Amino acid sequence: MTSARPNLPELRAALPALPCDDAGPVFSAPWEAQAFAMTVALHKRGMFTWAEWAECLSRAIRDAQAAGDPDRGNTYYSHWLTALERISTIKGLVTEDTLRQRHNAWDVAARYTPHGQPIELG
Repeated sequence: MTSARPNLPELRAALPALPCDDAGPVFSAPWEAQAFAMTVALHKRGMFTWAEWAECLSRAIRDAQAAGDPDRGNTYYSHWLTALERISTIKGLVTEDTLRQRHNAWDVAARYTPHGQPIELG
């Protein structure tokens, strides 16, 4: 059985800007950890290499900076999620239409969920 943990030195080499401490990656919200875990799971299944991932993430960060992201470090996982959506589409794991439908469903669910309650998709 393979470990659920990624190879930290390999990950840090491929992604030097990854927010880490001595124990590994750090997250400021649960969704960040979930996006990270999804990326690691897809990599372990051979859907992409860390080099492909690093290039996609770098491109997402460059695009955001070109659009005015002040790059204060608090948007790293937003870029991570953008890269995850892009690479999943590029690799044919999801269609752009499916992503758009899911974005819309989350938007509607979020608007109708009382503050402080978990968002649930119907």
